Amino acid sequence: MNEAVPLTSVSENSTMSQGHITKSLGFWTLTALVAGNMIGSGIFMLPASLAAFGSIGILAWVVTAIGTMILAIVFARLSRLLPRTGGPYAYCRAAYGDFIGFQVAYNYWIALWVGNAAIVVTLISYLGVFFPVVNTNSWLSFVLSLGIIWLITFINIWGVKEAGRMQIITTILKLLPLLIIATVGLLFVHKSNLSHFNVSGKSNFVALSGAATLTMWAFIGFESATVPAEHVIDPRKNIPRATIVGTSVAAVVYILSTIAVMGIVPMTRLAHSTSPFADAGFLMFGPWANWIIAAAAVIACFGTLNGWILMQGQIPLAAAKDGLFPKHFDKVNKSGSPAFGLIVSSILISILLAMRYGASLVDQFTMISLLATLASLIPYIYTSVAELMLFIRDKEKYSQKRLAGSAILAMLAFGYTYWLIYGAGLQIVFYGVLLLLSSIPVYLLLQIKAIEEGELKTK
Repeated sequence: MNEAVPLTSVSENSTMSQGHITKSLGFWTLTALVAGNMIGSGIFMLPASLAAFGSIGILAWVVTAIGTMILAIVFARLSRLLPRTGGPYAYCRAAYGDFIGFQVAYNYWIALWVGNAAIVVTLISYLGVFFPVVNTNSWLSFVLSLGIIWLITFINIWGVKEAGRMQIITTILKLLPLLIIATVGLLFVHKSNLSHFNVSGKSNFVALSGAATLTMWAFIGFESATVPAEHVIDPRKNIPRATIVGTSVAAVVYILSTIAVMGIVPMTRLAHSTSPFADAGFLMFGPWANWIIAAAAVIACFGTLNGWILMQGQIPLAAAKDGLFPKHFDKVNKSGSPAFGLIVSSILISILLAMRYGASLVDQFTMISLLATLASLIPYIYTSVAELMLFIRDKEKYSQKRLAGSAILAMLAFGYTYWLIYGAGLQIVFYGVLLLLSSIPVYLLLQIKAIEEGELKTK
């Protein structure tokens, strides 16, 4: 999960769709967007979280890569069928109607601000390489987390243009530690460190399920090419190709870097590491590598947080323009920034961080990233059968062979996503269901208000 492209609109009938739209995104740009939006802060803490399962976590990466590729194919096919801006929101709204479309947008928004909490925890963890007291003083780490969240929030309120200037540098820097570990790091692997296959104390299936849901956090964003569809050159061709190629690139980097980190850092040490890539760099080259990799990770996480805080205001703004979010989220300031959406989202991040106060940074990251992943899986599981729903609705237009192919792919994608939800565990699914159900009264209030306004207009 990493930098994100702002959504200006997500509806076929939106203002953006009505005017002239410049088609400026080609295959290579889209591929970079997909890979870049996945390869980010999500990977920097995952080796530590996966150490609780053992080297079965590497197998989880492989399974997740295959499953995510299936989901990527689903999104690619939908992008051909409905080349609209909005990605999963646009597809689900077309397939199921406004209520499910609202739920998808709502959960996507939840995934953004919950994910931002996980990103800031990662940033603080790597900051601890330079200031160890950060990792031992819960109050200090909490205050720093809030300070960083609100600093970047105000940067985004100041203006989207200003918020986007730092993204190029941070994108380059985030890749530095990953590429070093994923290539040179393989030469320093000790096979004995990888011999602890399953240390979770649970069955291999349960351990694999839990590890796979964790690794899915790093694949969030594979659908990035589908979001700005109306800006894409030849979308029916370039979106599917970019989605599949970008996902493949991210998978290779993830698997190789995780093998290296788990093979370099002993499992007992890795399980308590607040900066696993920096620790691997230290064991490879000494203190200087530890500091360089940690510095690159801090700057990369700062850029990642900037990109996703930008998104946490843009998603509700886009849905509000379609009448599927409260109108307050539709307001922008003189700089064009959705200040209300940004502030509300960052307040929710602050509350979530406060709820996790006192937990270790590794535990905080594991819990929050799982919750963010679950919130993302809700849109994915709806989208997994959206194409089949559209086909069934107009089945006379499609051959039996195409319907059968869509059904098989839908069941595979649905089954994979359903399994990941199971892997999140009882506590995370409990909180996730509560968040999902909280969308119902919000939607009800929106409908009541819409009816009242309609009656007023009629009168």
